[in-house]
Amino acid sequence: MIPVLPPGTLVFGIRYYRKLKPGHVVVVNHEGKEKIKRIEKIKDSQIFILGDHPETSTDSRQFGWLEKNQVTARIFWPRTKKV
Repeated sequence: MIPVLPPGTLVFGIRYYRKLKPGHVVVVNHEGKEKIKRIEKIKDSQIFILGDHPETSTDSRQFGWLEKNQVTARIFWPRTKKV
């Protein structure tokens, strides 16, 4: 299945954002790698992230909740809609 953001897609994000909400697409630093995922749930200082194609994505279902401070940017372009 083709990802919403195929490899090589140029994205623009902002490092200084006011608030994170479910549905936002973010860059997270996890195990030394930057990953682009969508926020599914927020609980206190933690986020649960999912890929837009759950059948092929490695996300919080495998590695659990992440701390909000692991978010390095919020993607604002291209605008992405959940598939």
